[in-house]
Amino acid sequence: MSAVPKSSRMFADDVYRGIDREFGKFPADQKQSAVMAALAIAQRAHGWVSPEVIEDVAAYIGMPAIAVHEVATFYNMYATAPVGRFKLAVCTCLPCALREGNAAGEYLKDKLGIGYNETTADGLFTLRESECQGACGDAPVLIVNNERMCSFMGAGELDRLIDELRAKATS
Repeated sequence: MSAVPKSSRMFADDVYRGIDREFGKFPADQKQSAVMAALAIAQRAHGWVSPEVIEDVAAYIGMPAIAVHEVATFYNMYATAPVGRFKLAVCTCLPCALREGNAAGEYLKDKLGIGYNETTADGLFTLRESECQGACGDAPVLIVNNERMCSFMGAGELDRLIDELRAKATS
């Protein structure tokens, strides 16, 4: 648990309890090792990793804010700008590209009317290119909100996924 007073914290107590659980996975003097998990928890709560989120996580963990910023900007799983409700990250690395990964990305660009690193006007979808997701045999693959891996994503599967996410947004 951090020495940062509750009054200056950005998140609800459950977010900090989640970060505290991550601290428990490391020796007490190495809680900075939980920075990636802490950023993921904070991003899930806030929607993206804003400068304020970086400051809050840094204060809670006891790290310099620049060190947390470096982690947040190094890994593409963290959104350092606002994103839509559903962030779709399409793998376009060579194995996926050889198995229609680029075609899947182009299909989504056309279907959603946006390019990579853009968000639809309704705020539902942000489209990103991603690095390898470790599922080359399932190409083309994409991941929704850093949590849900989708495999073999041809046009029909992409249409079904977009329809499902739109329905989820309205329910």
